[in-house]
Amino acid sequence: MAFAHLHVHTEYSLLDGACRVEALARRAKELGFTSLAITDHGVMYGAVAFYEACVKEGVKPVIGCEVYVAPRGRTDREHGVDSEYTHLILLCKNETGYRNLCYLVSMGFVEGFYIKPRIDWPLLYGHSEGLVCLSGCLAGDIPQKIVSGRYDEAKRKALELREAFGEDFYLELQRHGIPDEDAAARGLIRLHEETGIPLALTNDAHYIDKKDAYYQDVLMCIQTGKTVDEAERMRFETQEFYLKSEEEMRALFPGQEEAADNTALIAQKCSFDFEFGRYHLPRFKLPEGETDSAAYLKKLCEAGFLRRYGAGLGIDKEHLIGIRVDDVDPGILVVQGNAQVPCPLLRLLLGAQLQQEYREKAGDMGERIDLLLGPKAASDAFVKAHVAPKHAVVPNGALEQG
Repeated sequence: MAFAHLHVHTEYSLLDGACRVEALARRAKELGFTSLAITDHGVMYGAVAFYEACVKEGVKPVIGCEVYVAPRGRTDREHGVDSEYTHLILLCKNETGYRNLCYLVSMGFVEGFYIKPRIDWPLLYGHSEGLVCLSGCLAGDIPQKIVSGRYDEAKRKALELREAFGEDFYLELQRHGIPDEDAAARGLIRLHEETGIPLALTNDAHYIDKKDAYYQDVLMCIQTGKTVDEAERMRFETQEFYLKSEEEMRALFPGQEEAADNTALIAQKCSFDFEFGRYHLPRFKLPEGETDSAAYLKKLCEAGFLRRYGAGLGIDKEHLIGIRVDDVDPGILVVQGNAQVPCPLLRLLLGAQLQQEYREKAGDMGERIDLLLGPKAASDAFVKAHVAPKHAVVPNGALEQG
């Protein structure tokens, strides 16, 4: 087919999307689509389930996200100003794009969370490689500028995004029967004519079939703490937010066939596949002068031991430190540099490193952050205790915090 849905919210757009991934993939196949995207709100934790469901049905999965963009910087949190975030669609072309999108979404939570997980424009432009960008729904920055009468500002932002994404930036056309969408569409088509930025036709799919609009409305009520009988509440204005057929989509904008055709071209650009069955662990850069990962980890443990208990306690620290380095199931070994290091130790060292970085950024708050890394055995707990400060398990098994 010459069309692909590139703006789709699954059940992982919590209390908003009503598309179960398995049923969504089946419906896409029934409609004859060969590609389908996932673009949940601000998150990517549905990507693997969606990928597997699509592969099972013989539909090419396109991994993406509808990110929230802060009106100023992602760290700004002034009430009444920084709550006016906008939407933007990002799709992965390749592994580089996937890694960049994962980073952007993660930073949205770690650094930009205010009502929603938000990124900002500088962060996006620094991690645009490997991504296709669509201008978003009516809540996107460019459509919002158009409908509020700021066409020149919308044009500047469109040119800015084209500079960042090149031929991978598209102006997104939608029509769900909402009056402002027509004004936005006129402005987007004008932008296309004046700048040459291509158009892409999408439907903001939140449920699979039109009849499912009621169930999505119930989700919205749960999200907002309302009942379906209340008149004054948040709701979708029409029942057109479903997975439409290609014929239905093309009928939305007669004369804009290229906008529909471009969706298939975008899907062809996106060729990211998950690799299952292998661990993908971080590679730590050892400090200057250190050449052996296991030896360095042991050194950290020894230093932490002395820091906590001092010398002369009569505790066999060599046995406690060595047991997890020397007596480990080979099935959980990973290669780091030229040394083999047990996976649990990497996990614990990673936690210690992140905790230290967080402490340096957060000051006193960092001291209160516990590692969410449950020890697998007493020796794991020992490593955790001495590599990671402020969360100790003393040799006799008693938990000591402080």
